[in-house]
Amino acid sequence: MKLPHTKTPALILASTILLGAQLASAQDSSTPAPSVIVTTVQEQDVTPELTFVGRVEAVNTVDLRARVEGFVEERHFKEGANIQKGDLLYILEKAPYQIAVEQAKADLAGATATLKNARSDLKRKKDLRKKKVVSEASLDTSEASESSALAAVMQAKAALRRAELDLSYTEIHSPLDGQISRSRYSVGNLVNSSSDPLATITSLDPIYVTVPVSDKLILEERRKGLSSEAPVIPSLVLSDGKPYESEGRFDFINTEVNQSTNSIITRAIFPNPKHILVPGQFVNVTVRSKKTQSELVIPQASVQKDQQGYFTLVIDRSNKVEIRRVQVGERVDTNWIIKDGLLKGERIILQGIQKVKPDMIVNPVEEGA
Repeated sequence: MKLPHTKTPALILASTILLGAQLASAQDSSTPAPSVIVTTVQEQDVTPELTFVGRVEAVNTVDLRARVEGFVEERHFKEGANIQKGDLLYILEKAPYQIAVEQAKADLAGATATLKNARSDLKRKKDLRKKKVVSEASLDTSEASESSALAAVMQAKAALRRAELDLSYTEIHSPLDGQISRSRYSVGNLVNSSSDPLATITSLDPIYVTVPVSDKLILEERRKGLSSEAPVIPSLVLSDGKPYESEGRFDFINTEVNQSTNSIITRAIFPNPKHILVPGQFVNVTVRSKKTQSELVIPQASVQKDQQGYFTLVIDRSNKVEIRRVQVGERVDTNWIIKDGLLKGERIILQGIQKVKPDMIVNPVEEGA
């Protein structure tokens, strides 16, 4: 009696693997490609802008100092007040300098009288010399006396001007419009030219904002013909997040690079009639070009970054996913400006990035469809 034919274990195992592979293949072919939202690379007219951190600085800062010695007799300002050019601020002790002026006037009067007498004597000697009544030596002596008297008058006039100048220094006026600090001396203090400043005046309108800019960026702009009259407009964002009401203009670019920061100091000037900007204050400075230019832009959501840099996922004509390295520029609203790596009209994945990987076939759905 013959037993029924049975398959060997090796044959059974091989059949099972083959069947599993066929089923898996059938399942893969039946799985639909994942759907992703795509958008196209667009060309847009944009106004390039960059953001920096700047520091507010005064256009002018003046320390008020005593130029003569004396006691402070009067103070004519409120500390922290806004003052105008020419305002009287301090009066120092006047009496010693008034006395010096009177003495100088008296000396000038005496020298003038001596000169008058010497000229009269010289005139008389000249008349007598014509008649040969006096000697030539006597006439020479009178001429020398007249010259000496004239020099004494000139010296007395200079001394009077010096005394009047010292007297004028007892009144200290503001040399500019601005805001004055607290007074470092009270009425009754003795001050002189070697004393600390009496107070400091700081101009507030207009006002400077200094901006350190990287040497690399300045180098790129210099190749384009950079100058302090560059076609850009600086604007400010204050510490509370609100924009400053007025735009400024650049008026200076430093001539050397800061070796510790590898940056160059640029300076913009802003109107400040309400004194909102205060020296020493930090502000965000947005530098915007005056001219628009056409750039390729893509949404920020479509751009990713790894250790190698920025990249985006591109869909080719066969709907296959490709990683594309890109060079990004500035941000414009919710978009990135793309400097290199993409062409206008190419499709990129906007949503569904987490569902795909390179070389995968996807089902692209246009944004907004």
